[in-house]
Order: sequence, then C-alpha cells, then structure tokens
Amino acid sequence: MKYILSFILALTVLMLSPLAHASESREIGAVTTGFKIIGPNHKIAIVAFDDPKVKGVTCYVARPKTGGIKGGLGLAEDPSIASVSCVQTGVITYIRPIEADENGEEVFDENRSLIFKSLEIIRLFDKVTHSLVYVVRTHRVIEGSPDTSISVVAPMAWNGTPPQKPLLDD
Repeated sequence: MKYILSFILALTVLMLSPLAHASESREIGAVTTGFKIIGPNHKIAIVAFDDPKVKGVTCYVARPKTGGIKGGLGLAEDPSIASVSCVQTGVITYIRPIEADENGEEVFDENRSLIFKSLEIIRLFDKVTHSLVYVVRTHRVIEGSPDTSISVVAPMAWNGTPPQKPLLDD
C-alpha cells in the first residue's frame, strides 16, 4: 500500500509540474469547429501569455481542443498542431538574461494529453537583427510533430522609448 501511495504521489507531481508555465497564461476565447451531441464541441482555443524574461512581448497561441465525451472528461488526445503569434505590447525590457544559443529557451509549456504529449513555445534570439523568434512545437516523450509555426518580434521604440539592449546568457 505504501508503494502505491508513493507511486500515485510521484505521478501527480509529474503530471502537474509542466502546468506551471501554462498556469501563467490567460484564456482569450474559443471558436467552435465541430458540433458534438454529447459533451463539449470541438474547438480552437486561444490563450495568451507574456514572455517571462522579456517585458513588453505577449504571445497568442491557437490550438485545437477535442470535444465529445473523452474531451469533456480530459481523456482525449488533442491533435499535434498549434499556431503562435507574438507582438510587442510595450517597451522591450529584459528582466533576466535570455538564452542566445541555437537551441533557444522554453517560455511556455502545456500538457496536451494525460501524460505523454505537451505543447511548447521556444524563444530563439537572432544576434544579427536582435529579433526574438518564437517557435511552437508539440511533442511526445519520444518524438515531436513536424507541424509548427513561428512568430518574430523585432524590438522597436515604444512611445519614443527605445528598446533595452538585450541581456544575453551565452
């Protein structure tokens, strides 16, 4: 019995830990894409989040949500597609240094199925133009999906205030 409780506790922690980033997002709305007689409809959900290290950048993510009975119970596996669009919403200020290597840095993470699939937004930095490049990907424990989307924010002056020089963590 002791081992079962330990396993359940460990599984709960594992399942909830990736949700830390998603909890910082806010739901904007959803558009119905398919009617279901029983359970919620299929839809495209839109969420927004602010870049945790770059003040003045907000990203919007569109991703499908499966409806029906399984979707209503949280047991359905949502399709591996998503779209991201990021915009400058204020003066660009670097709160902490950002990763500037070719692998980028995760800025958003959300579970897409009970355990095995997640949606991530990775920020990359273009050292030549000082642009912030955001790419969305979904992946399972072993493999990812080739369906992807990118968005680029080129920092500009905001109400006459120039953007801050990037703080890089090479």
